[in-house]
Amino acid sequence: MDLRVPFQAPSASVVRQELRSWLEGQGFTGERVDDARVVISELVGNSVRHAAPLPVNDLVVSWALEAGELVISVSDGGSASRPHAVDADNSDISGRGLSIVDALVKKWWVEDDHGQTTVHVRIPL
Repeated sequence: MDLRVPFQAPSASVVRQELRSWLEGQGFTGERVDDARVVISELVGNSVRHAAPLPVNDLVVSWALEAGELVISVSDGGSASRPHAVDADNSDISGRGLSIVDALVKKWWVEDDHGQTTVHVRIPL
């Protein structure tokens, strides 16, 4: 599944709903679906907060099933720094996004390609 969504915060909700419908259509329910929805929200939110849009002011979100795992990818126009988890204090208002992602996925990684940054994750289902 591939989606182009506007480079704005409300896109996280749209993508989260689309992923849920798609996963339920594939027969998945429960905690892993909820985890995947949290992950995709964090990835889209991080793109909108910390990166630039793609050339038509959007970002691309995709997902697929591969060998019993959900692979999610979010592509944006990149930023001055690569996405990375930070050690946020419990009292911090923000900064936990990729730490949450790290706790919920099997693996995540970043690819940079000609001004486009893509964060990929693998979630066992």
